[in-house]
Amino acid sequence: MDGWKPGMHFVILDSSNPPNRRRSTPMNSCDAQYSTMTEVIRAEIARSPNGTISFRDYMDLCLYHEQLGYYNRETVKVGKEGDFYTSASIGTIMGEVLGACFANMARQYGAEEPLTIVEWGGGTGRMAGLVLDTIAERSPGLYGRLDYRMVEISPYHRKVQLQELARHPNVRHVEPDHSIDEHPRGPVIVFSNELLDAFPVHRIERKEGVLYEWHVCWNDGEGKFDKVLLPLENGGLAASYIVREGIAVREGQVIEANPAAAEWIKRAGERLERGTLVTIDYGDTAEELYAAHRMRGTFMCYRNHQAHDDPFAYPGEQDMTAHVDFTACIRAGEEAGFTEWSLRTQKQFLLDEGVMDMLVSHDGRDPFSPQAKRNRAVRQLLVSDQMSELFKVLVQTKKR
Repeated sequence: MDGWKPGMHFVILDSSNPPNRRRSTPMNSCDAQYSTMTEVIRAEIARSPNGTISFRDYMDLCLYHEQLGYYNRETVKVGKEGDFYTSASIGTIMGEVLGACFANMARQYGAEEPLTIVEWGGGTGRMAGLVLDTIAERSPGLYGRLDYRMVEISPYHRKVQLQELARHPNVRHVEPDHSIDEHPRGPVIVFSNELLDAFPVHRIERKEGVLYEWHVCWNDGEGKFDKVLLPLENGGLAASYIVREGIAVREGQVIEANPAAAEWIKRAGERLERGTLVTIDYGDTAEELYAAHRMRGTFMCYRNHQAHDDPFAYPGEQDMTAHVDFTACIRAGEEAGFTEWSLRTQKQFLLDEGVMDMLVSHDGRDPFSPQAKRNRAVRQLLVSDQMSELFKVLVQTKKR
């Protein structure tokens, strides 16, 4: 999705189902009879032999159920009337910086080559519009040979994106399997902004020396969903991820395991013959994410601009997110053949890409002038709400 709140995004998958914002398992045909997310989840739990579903599947349903999931509902999610703000909401600066950055990447690949940009999870389409406007203004020749593809299966967001981007004829929606041609005519830039943070996560807890995975049951007495701890399944996705990444879970600690994020990086990299993967999200390295001061993990919910950590409060009516493990993403990229990478805070990325040159002079008498608003937007991206340090920009490159 375009932006910050923190959070917005997509999901996964198994090896036969490409990552995208949808459920990782087909919707049961009887789901259509339910009118609320609570009813859908309770039915899923009732079908389970042990009367529980994994937290990962619970989060998947809440966010990506075809009709009732948070991201598929036809409601405003970003901005004053939504649940959070995004970096695309803070003026035009982030989109301008990215547009200039992509144009510079294209020049490094070849001055006259066609360029394909593939954006996953474009949200309202505002970020894409800003990127395209910037390229059209600064590099009209590149804009003329640019193919901009958007991977978005939510009907609601596709509709909003088409309206937002009607001025750009070189934009088209594609299915995940066709996002990158088998033999593209030129380099490809794959781009995501707050995509990985809302992939459904496994929540793992260590108790009395044993690793447990969070599951979800229905508590009849209290009339709400509740957690159940079941021993972590050896050889399962979560257990394999913990072993592969060498994560040491401390006694009493809760962590989030997100094998889908690393898998998405790997799959995107394997499809790229020549190009760059730009991943913008909030998160950190494994050393920080699983440190002793993070005993309760990083999982958070957002609703009406309020943050809390109760996943059972508003099923299907709130965003759910967890920090991205960039150490795992870097490793997955190396396995996919990326030969160069850099990981920077959003602040450092913006500074490196010349954001200070976007400040404009003004007399300072009108705080609501376009010039004052523009300068304020630059400051907000660099210093406010911890966005500048919490967000990271991972750039991974593959050259022939």
